[in-house]
Order: sequence, then structure tokens, then C-alpha cells
Amino acid sequence: MIKLFIRAHDLGVKGEENIAARLDELGLDGVQLVTYKCLDGIAYAPGSVTKERAAHFREVFAAAGKSVPLIGAYFNPVHPVTSKTENGIAVFKEHLALAKDFGGSIVGSETGSYNGDKWTYHPMNRTGEALDRVVRTFADLSAYAEDHGVNIGMEGAFGHVCYDVKTLDRTVKTIGAGNIRIIFDLYNYLDKSNVDKMYDILEEGLQTFGDRICVFHIKDCTINEDGTLKQCGVGKGIFDYDRILTEIKKVCPDANLVFEGTTGGDIPFAVNYLKERT
Repeated sequence: MIKLFIRAHDLGVKGEENIAARLDELGLDGVQLVTYKCLDGIAYAPGSVTKERAAHFREVFAAAGKSVPLIGAYFNPVHPVTSKTENGIAVFKEHLALAKDFGGSIVGSETGSYNGDKWTYHPMNRTGEALDRVVRTFADLSAYAEDHGVNIGMEGAFGHVCYDVKTLDRTVKTIGAGNIRIIFDLYNYLDKSNVDKMYDILEEGLQTFGDRICVFHIKDCTINEDGTLKQCGVGKGIFDYDRILTEIKKVCPDANLVFEGTTGGDIPFAVNYLKERT
């Protein structure tokens, strides 16, 4: 059965109790958890999360009947400032070690960009050097994850090192670890050069990754006059979710759908919009 989730920090509230209550109001099954964006007292730095805090979160969510299909600890593995990558890896590993304490089993990230904090296209992203750095980094993380009995989630995006389905698939196969899962975000793979091929990209992703997909990020967008894309609330853009969900259900009948970037008053509309189609 398909389940609906949202990034916790898109809810507009902080703290596990408030998050759980808001999920109940909206009729959602849980969250993609980015601890340092939605829980007070946690910073984007190693040593900031404790087992006790993680266990409290798990207990609150279990009592509310909510779950965490993905813990987000996104970092840039090819950031030109090495110290930022090192900090990101340390935070990621800490979340791997505490994933089960939070009630999760997958910690995810994108594959980064040489444009640093902008996370946008850079020519170096599409080089062998970039791919080698991503492979080495995520191979190390997958080994660390295995030690803790949890999984890695990897997500591609048009402006990043793994810029299309084929590149992400090749990267995962090169790493060769059995505990890597896929975060599939159709919007991430699009720009004005290929938006007309979005359903081909969806089909390619579904056929390539299949049941390795742990989460589908659910977004929508409009097209500006210059052809660039502008994200909007789900159900208010060009994405045909009747078609998209039909294709997803063929391959992943128990898919986890996570709203990402739908906020405020757009959330109730988006939830009802998707529920009518699932």
C-alpha cells in the first residue's frame, strides 16, 4: 500500500511532539527526517545528536503510529572546501550510527557539485574525477552503514555528479554494496533541455532501479517564459500524477511518497490531491 510522507521541516513546526500532531492533522504517515532542521538543540555538526534524543523521537513517533522512511543527512562529497565535506561525512556517519535509535534504517544524500553550497551545475561534475570521489566516499559510507545494520540512500540530480539515471546506476554498481537504496526524484532530473522527456525519464528510473527505490520525492513545477522550471505545490503544475502514480504502482506497489518543497497552505491541497489518486 502506498504511504504519504513529508519532510518534517516543511511542516512549519519544530519538535517531535508538534511534528507528530501536525502529521495527524494532515493524515500523513510520517516524515523524511532532517534532524538539524526540525529538532531544537541539534546542529549540523558531529556530536550534536545523542542516543537519548534519538530514542525519545522514536518513542514519540511510535506512540503516534508514524514512521521515518528516510533520514536526510545531505552533504556535498565534491565540495571545493574540503572541511565542509569532512563535516558532512561525520554528520552522515553519526546519523547512520543512530538511525535505528530514531526508528529509521536509511540515511540519504545527493551526490554533490563542484559549485559548493549552490549545488548547481559545474563542468567538473561530469568528469571521471568527480565520479571517482563520489564512489570512494559512498563506498566508505556503505561499509560504515553495514557495520550498523542500516542502508544508504543515494539521489541523483541534473546539476550534480550523478546527473541522470544511467550515471547513478553506474555509480551504485561500481560501489557494489548491497545496502545502497535509491531516492528517486523525477523533478531533480529535469531542466529546460529535457522536461518534455519527463515520462521517459520516469520509466527509465523505474525499470533501472525497481524495488531498490526506497523513497519517491513528490514535487511539481511550472515552466517560466524562458523555459526554466519553477517548483510549485503538488497538483498545481505540469506533472500528471494520474500517469506518474499509475507507473509507480506497477513497479513499487508499496511506494513511499515524500512531499518535498510543498509548504504552508499548499500541503493540505497536495495531500488530498494525491490521496484521490492513490
